[in-house]
Amino acid sequence: MSISIALAQMTLNRAEPETNSQKADDWVRNASDQGAEIVLLPELWASGYDLKNCEIYGTLIHEGIFAEMRSMADKYNIAVGGSLIERENDAFYNTFVLYGASGEMIASYRKIHLFGLLEEDIYFKAGNQLVLVESDWGKIGLATCYDLRFPELFRAYAVRGAELILLVAEWPQRRVAHWQRLLQSRAIENQCFLAAVNKAGVSQGEKLSGYSAVINPMGEYLTQGGENEELLIANIDLKEVNKIRRWMPVLQDRKPEVYQTFLNE
Repeated sequence: MSISIALAQMTLNRAEPETNSQKADDWVRNASDQGAEIVLLPELWASGYDLKNCEIYGTLIHEGIFAEMRSMADKYNIAVGGSLIERENDAFYNTFVLYGASGEMIASYRKIHLFGLLEEDIYFKAGNQLVLVESDWGKIGLATCYDLRFPELFRAYAVRGAELILLVAEWPQRRVAHWQRLLQSRAIENQCFLAAVNKAGVSQGEKLSGYSAVINPMGEYLTQGGENEELLIANIDLKEVNKIRRWMPVLQDRKPEVYQTFLNE
């Protein structure tokens, strides 16, 4: 199944959700006008890492900024994904939501690996479930930023048949080499497509790297951004995943029982 994916590598203003929402709306419209079927917005695209004010930005998953994002998808007839601050009772989550082209929620994923260096573990509650979507395009897994450093998550998706993994991030320029190598590694070792959007610009005095990318199961870049704002679009054919997995059956040749025995020693 072929699909056109857009990555909205945007600069966003910390603590200015109204400004960011209008900008995101423009970029979603642009992606739709260019024929994309999915557009990804960066991690915490509405508020940025203004975590001390989670109570200001956090809403129930069907209200507030989530509803605005859903409206963008419906208005421009394009699937839209990105992460926002979700409130549930007294807890807050960094939640990646994916809406379909009619505004229906396809999936929501609460970030599992919280980044202590930005105090995510203080302000957010960690998610505890992987999310694999059985979409019209194929099987899609969701991940957020720091998750990229945990290969177990991506391998779990691959073992369950994921053909495409979507990742949203706010990744700094000083670790851009890690970003690039980890993206390629996750795609190669799991023989799947990986579409990853990152912010551009500056956040809390930290320059962000950009370099959003779509990578195929062989680790080849189908598109890659630079350090500045840009809308990237790539067309992928998910049929390639099964072809490559049959050609080199890495997933079949795993020995999980041996690994588990070692871990249990």
